[in-house]
Amino acid sequence: MAKGNLFSARRARGIYRTTFVVAGLGIACAGLAAAQRTDANSAMPLAVTINARQTAAPTSKYEFGMFIEHIGPLVYRSLWSEMLDDRKFYFPITAAEPQVQTARQGGGFPGRQSRKWRPVGPGDAVTMDKSQPFVGDQSPRISLDGSDPRGIQQSGLSLVKGKRYVGHIWLKGTPDSTLKVALIWGEGAADRETVSFTHLTRAYAKRPFNFTAKADSSHATLEITGTGTGDFHIGTASLMPADNVDGFRPDTIALLRQLHSGMWRLPGGNFLSDWSWYNGVGPRDKRPPTYDYAWNAMQSNDVGMDEFMTLCKLIGVEPYITVNAGFGDAHSAAEEVEYMNGPATTRLGAERARNGHPEPYHVKYWDIGNEPYGVWQLGRTDLKYYVLKHNEFAAAMRKADPSIVLLASGNMPLPMDLSGEMRAKDVDNMKAVEGTPEDWTGGEIEHSWGNFSGITQHWYARPGQRFNVEKAKHLPLDAPTDAGYDKVEQTPLEFARYPANIVHLYAQTWQRYEQRFPQLEKNHIFLSIDEYAYFGGAFNRAPDLKMALAYATTLNEMLRHTDFLRMSAHTMGVSTLDYTPTAAVLNTTGLVYKLYGNSFVPGSIPVALTGNSPQPTPQYPIGGDQPETNSGSPTYPLDMFAALTPDHKYLTIAVVNATNSERSFDLNVTGMRLGAQPALWQITGKDLQAADQVGQAPQVTITKNTVSGLEHKLSVAPVSISIFRIPVEP
Repeated sequence: MAKGNLFSARRARGIYRTTFVVAGLGIACAGLAAAQRTDANSAMPLAVTINARQTAAPTSKYEFGMFIEHIGPLVYRSLWSEMLDDRKFYFPITAAEPQVQTARQGGGFPGRQSRKWRPVGPGDAVTMDKSQPFVGDQSPRISLDGSDPRGIQQSGLSLVKGKRYVGHIWLKGTPDSTLKVALIWGEGAADRETVSFTHLTRAYAKRPFNFTAKADSSHATLEITGTGTGDFHIGTASLMPADNVDGFRPDTIALLRQLHSGMWRLPGGNFLSDWSWYNGVGPRDKRPPTYDYAWNAMQSNDVGMDEFMTLCKLIGVEPYITVNAGFGDAHSAAEEVEYMNGPATTRLGAERARNGHPEPYHVKYWDIGNEPYGVWQLGRTDLKYYVLKHNEFAAAMRKADPSIVLLASGNMPLPMDLSGEMRAKDVDNMKAVEGTPEDWTGGEIEHSWGNFSGITQHWYARPGQRFNVEKAKHLPLDAPTDAGYDKVEQTPLEFARYPANIVHLYAQTWQRYEQRFPQLEKNHIFLSIDEYAYFGGAFNRAPDLKMALAYATTLNEMLRHTDFLRMSAHTMGVSTLDYTPTAAVLNTTGLVYKLYGNSFVPGSIPVALTGNSPQPTPQYPIGGDQPETNSGSPTYPLDMFAALTPDHKYLTIAVVNATNSERSFDLNVTGMRLGAQPALWQITGKDLQAADQVGQAPQVTITKNTVSGLEHKLSVAPVSISIFRIPVEP
């Protein structure tokens, strides 16, 4: 069937028509945002036709993947159980109060400030030993003065009453000194638990300890002090809840497992281009802390390659690894492949075995580099040089393991990417950009052919804006790209469609690549959107029902292109959670991925879905972030997608209703007969701002109902995401 017409609008003879009623789904939606813009089609009775004889490529296990990278303490606060920041003492220890950092001041993301160690006793009693550090460049040395306790402490720790905490500390010092490690949760003498250590030596030794908190606290302190004469040195310190699972938080692990993500892309992102995987393996206490210049943060290297593989096993997903093609080289990438996949008889496979992992990980998918086209990327080179680098990496990595599947880091140029003279000249004629250095994906296809099986694409979208091509064309040459955007008012329906339009735009662009390079389709080269997110306002905006509608619409659009869009990874995996140091719940974004991951399992077979209500024509001129046609199924104002389960026993239909009205439609089916008693899973809430947060009653939930009756129309609630699962008769 011709490309772009996979699901044709033709109706076969002998349509089997059935209707269902969903009882009790009309909910009050007080306080919704401005009324939807109306279209003539939205007033007519909606009829939906599903043709089971017209199918697309089955879904893969990688459709609902996730992405994660070390951004400041993100990994360590959300996934890893370690409670102490800077446990390897990258920073000097002083009595000075830390400066409040912002992203522009070099402190990473606001609100993610790392806790600091502070002296106990005179500040000058704590110095940093740079001549014989335990790990990294320095370790604290504390001089003692008789019975006056001296040492260091870190505050701001969160405790749960009755919970047990375990840890250890590497110590050396003068033999007649006494060391005390105390966990403190209050001001009183009884509001602490203390462990003492004696018989120190001049060689570092690991000393374990454990505590049980007697009260809840969000500002507890770990204090390490000594008395006696001479001095003592601290190599590293660690404190974790005793219920950690191989070092990971059991609460967030349990929630992430519910998503059935299929794969996680890790440890990619900007951080990767200056990070050495060698620093992320081996005994954790001896891995040196390093500074991440992409996000302006210290990384302890506790969560490295082996820990990421453990994470993938714990949450039931397949790993997809990105190698450092910024400051890294082909040799280090090939050695990483050998470490991860090589048998224990190889040099690096043997090292992995010594680190406690004798069996190869058999990682299948590997991405060469992260966003190498970006001026923000450490180690960036021009396209003409990068393709040479890619080819060198591919050869070395395949030599280490010929079975791996390689992806090239592509970037389809859009008008929003152009700057300077090229923006002024070509922003309204993107065909002129094809084959230029701005056409990173085209360059990869042309000059690295044979050295990849898939090509990546990243996108990030914000609502309330549109890219004005005409305005951008007349901007000063030195104006930033963002100056080409206009602010716009969006209805909830337009808000929900905006990120799906980005997917639709890239799908249309990919089809043009297939026309330019017919070998793409012939050789089954696939597209992987392995970073994407819809910020919906401020970066730290809490996900809500409005955002959930947008992500569901986006997933519907992705699933319409399974013939070439085979992988995707949402940024970040943990952005599906609302979490504190001691608790976590799935947020509304997480509920969407849980619902879709459970509903459209790998091997689901998309079927043709048409209707009598096309999506409206674009409100703004075509170009920029506005594709030639709006995304969505021809079922306006609803957005729908349908697939058969792999065993053909059920028909699954996703329906997104981003309006404030209950909507009904007739369902017409051909090519199969539907049975009775469909099931319905639904996400909805009292209004668009409904959200799920730790410590609060859920405002948005997934509910399950059995649909009864065959005499009326099928209906969906206002501002809802509905998944119907209908039996198919043999």
